[in-house]
Amino acid sequence: MDVLYAPPVRARPGSSAPLPAPVPHINLWSTMASLATDPPCPDIPEAPVALPSRAAAAWPRVAVLLSSAAIVAGILWDISWHKSIGRDTFWTLPHLLEQLGAIVAGVSCGWMVLRTTFAGAASERAESVRFWGFRGPLGAWVTIWGTFVMITSAPFDDWWHNAYGLDVKIMSPPHMVLAVGMIAVVAGGMLLLLAAQNRATRAEEVARLARAFTFAGGLLIVMAATMISEYASRPNTMHRPHFYQVAAIAFPVLLAAIGRAGRLRYSATAAALVYMAIILAAMWILQLFPAEARLAPIYTPVTHMLPPEFPLLLVVPAFVMDLLLRRSGRRSDWLLAAGLGAAFVLLLLGVQWWFGEFLLSPAARNWVFAGDQWPYMVRPGPWQHTFWSVPTDAGGRLDLAAFARGIGWAVAIAIGSSRAGLWWGAGMSRVMR
Repeated sequence: MDVLYAPPVRARPGSSAPLPAPVPHINLWSTMASLATDPPCPDIPEAPVALPSRAAAAWPRVAVLLSSAAIVAGILWDISWHKSIGRDTFWTLPHLLEQLGAIVAGVSCGWMVLRTTFAGAASERAESVRFWGFRGPLGAWVTIWGTFVMITSAPFDDWWHNAYGLDVKIMSPPHMVLAVGMIAVVAGGMLLLLAAQNRATRAEEVARLARAFTFAGGLLIVMAATMISEYASRPNTMHRPHFYQVAAIAFPVLLAAIGRAGRLRYSATAAALVYMAIILAAMWILQLFPAEARLAPIYTPVTHMLPPEFPLLLVVPAFVMDLLLRRSGRRSDWLLAAGLGAAFVLLLLGVQWWFGEFLLSPAARNWVFAGDQWPYMVRPGPWQHTFWSVPTDAGGRLDLAAFARGIGWAVAIAIGSSRAGLWWGAGMSRVMR
């Protein structure tokens, strides 16, 4: 507990009595954990304390950001491995890259917590959150928890495959545990950068941290897109309302939060560009490496590592969402969310409807667009070049009424997702610890 000294008591006029000695006052409540959104208020030091080293505070943030990028690269590589070669063993290079990224991120944040607890300056301790007697930034605690979840998922995943076979589904229990851990590590890195951005006062430092925060936001969008890729990534699904409903759940919340909390002029647009750049880089690089399937049944010949699907054109709705955020002023967040949600769905529908037709055409069957590439366990057929589950009437034509109802539900979902993102972004803009 902290010991604070009461101010000296003045002697009465005309009295020669000596001043009493300072009376110690014990503040029992100062040992309680500080809220992450409280502004830093360091305790009164008894002696001058050296300012914290800027490099010591910065390198864990860099390590977590690079580790997050390694985890994202590992999951994209891992999915390609499953589709091209098959899951032959747990000890594949993609799995090792994912776990290495988690360990580096967790160890870096663990070092940050120990240093802040036992050797941190007063200002560093004031910028921390207390947990079980230790002190560290909120983002560090989230990253440490995510690391433990990722490591725990490894034996769970191995047991699952040994017990139930070699699946190729993303939505399996061990994969969901792994995904939660990955998202926590990436989100923890975002919070570390966000707190530093919100505390920064120099313009060049704010800009540097804002760019790093936006990059971390792009990584989080990649994770979200990967989780829903079975339902909203194939061009075959881009003419059915379900595609836009799933996208409305995943993306507006992230774009609205990043756009509100980021310090760049167009934070959501920049994060969407980061997402597209990462997917395109993985798509173009993976196709350069030869591969062949090792597990039966093999229905589709594979000669190289299969790439992810061409990224969604999120940059279009993200740009308009940024414009709405910049011009909203003090209007109601619900009114703003209605505009953000409607803009997201309608603009995504406008670009993906036509782009999906292009991706199904022979013109997209090349290295640049990576069209018509299927996992080895998929039976070839004409269904691969058509749109799936499109609402049609008795004559086989598009049922406009059913399609409009589905898009209406997508808009309603996007409004709710945008409102959650605005609330989340407003909270993140106040994070200081």
